Amino acid sequence: MILADKITEERKKNGWSQEELADQLGVSRQAVSKWESAGSVPDLQRVIQLAEVFGVSTDYLLKDEMETAAAYPVTYVEPDHTKPIRRVSMEEANEFLEMKRKSAPVIANATFLCIISPTLLILLATMADSSIGKISGTLAAGIGLLFLFGAIAVAVSMFIISGTRESHVEHLSKECFETEYGVTGMVKEKRNAYESTFTKGLVIGVVLCILSVVPLVMAGLQEAPDYVCGALTALLLVIIATGVNIMIRVGTIKSSFDTLLQESEYSKEEKKAKGKLDALSGVYWCLVTAIYLGWSFWTMRWGFTWIVWPVAGVLFAAIHGVMRMVIGIEDKNQ
Repeated sequence: MILADKITEERKKNGWSQEELADQLGVSRQAVSKWESAGSVPDLQRVIQLAEVFGVSTDYLLKDEMETAAAYPVTYVEPDHTKPIRRVSMEEANEFLEMKRKSAPVIANATFLCIISPTLLILLATMADSSIGKISGTLAAGIGLLFLFGAIAVAVSMFIISGTRESHVEHLSKECFETEYGVTGMVKEKRNAYESTFTKGLVIGVVLCILSVVPLVMAGLQEAPDYVCGALTALLLVIIATGVNIMIRVGTIKSSFDTLLQESEYSKEEKKAKGKLDALSGVYWCLVTAIYLGWSFWTMRWGFTWIVWPVAGVLFAAIHGVMRMVIGIEDKNQ
């Protein structure tokens, strides 16, 4: 139980409202409300006052941090004396979590638009080839490409806006930092409460991506007409986009907790490796995008060229793993 929960529990045990407790401490009701919601942490003098008012020891109110430190030992990392270590306050931590919660749907929807961008082109091209709707190939390509570039333009704008809003906190995911009292306990409580939502979202997203190919496979086995296969290819992209959208939503929020706790891919060791791998990632995905667009426009087989992305994803994981091994060996030799 963190300090915020203990204040709430002790206040209710005594039958006091937030305003009544605030009067006894000589603070505002809003201050008590922030303490109980973990929006801020009382200073040491206020903690002593709280202990006296509740008739408990200060050790009882503060021991959650000691328990947290014992349960989650921190791996020592040689400090970098060239840069001052940043300290993250409770207010900054809450602001960061709220910002990530709001940006999650923006990033997810932008990714959704990127994935579905060729769907209209696929549908119209299939209709033109099958003489359905009396639409010419030129008109189909024009409308389809207009939608494709329009969707990508909107998605890129969403990525840029989201990135600009978060630019002042991007150091949290790239640099090592320390947290003030209460932050670690608060973040762990919120992460534990969100764990089930994250698991459900991840499962649903993965299942949708796996099942997305079923309609197209069934159509192929039944030797369905080309226009049916084209429509099912567009449907496949929409289902995959939906699954990815869900995974990004829950994954972004989950990663915000890991960022503040400096765990998983945001641990201090991982941040050092990530800095060296960022350049590789940028070049790699720019090259993949160029190959995808070049191949697609050259062959106009948008219903097939999407295979570039899963293949690129698998190759990237392999390349990423090899590069991490190389970086790890270099760090040991230094």
